[in-house]
Amino acid sequence: MNLAQHSAVYNMLSLGIASMLFTSIFLWIARDRVLPKFRIAVMVSATVTSIAAYHYFRMFDSFNAAYKIGGDMQAGFDGYNVGYRYVDWFLTVPLLLVELVAVMGLARAVQSSLLKRLVPAAALMIALGFPGDIHSQLFNLSNSMWGLLSTIPFLYILYVLFIEIGKSLSSQSERVQKLLKGARLLLIATWGVYPITFVLSMNSTGAPSFDEVVTREIGYSIADILAKCVFGLIIFTVARIKSGEESKEFAAAEFRD
Repeated sequence: MNLAQHSAVYNMLSLGIASMLFTSIFLWIARDRVLPKFRIAVMVSATVTSIAAYHYFRMFDSFNAAYKIGGDMQAGFDGYNVGYRYVDWFLTVPLLLVELVAVMGLARAVQSSLLKRLVPAAALMIALGFPGDIHSQLFNLSNSMWGLLSTIPFLYILYVLFIEIGKSLSSQSERVQKLLKGARLLLIATWGVYPITFVLSMNSTGAPSFDEVVTREIGYSIADILAKCVFGLIIFTVARIKSGEESKEFAAAEFRD
């Protein structure tokens, strides 16, 4: 790996650490700036970025140990622990859906129904993508086949987000509707980066090239920052607005001129 390639991934992982860490600090400190009924959504957002911050530290160390400047391609692939990123996604992707549902303030039965479908589908999507990304050939399935299998729960999540949750948006205020629709589109758009990056970095003949590693790590990291940090801050903003809409006392205290 040459210096430019190494620096590109090094700096992107460093950006990921900073983004996740300081978004976490902000959300944990600011969680009391919303009504108690919406606080769980903010706390889940903070949990997501906290989990991600930890795993970005681990990925950063693993990358630096595995991919040396001027080092061997196969040695780097064997040494870099892709599992850190997938463990992070396995924990945080379902939680992203939890925070979206939680901030809407839906009836308990509706929330429970949505989460019972979304959370398992999200976990399955990540679990099916992992074997392809590490080129395991598990069950004699190719990388592309694992990617295709992972797409099935992804499409189901799309259906629930746009059809099932879409029905509940009409009960929200116009401002909240706009933000939630934007958050939903952001989530889907950033999740769409993962399969694109997966395909661009897919090499069925062996270890990925250094260019493919750079593409994968930068693409995944940008998508992570948008899907976790930016999404979490939108959720916090929605929680603040809904708190002001439901409590005149809160609005007077928090939004006074």
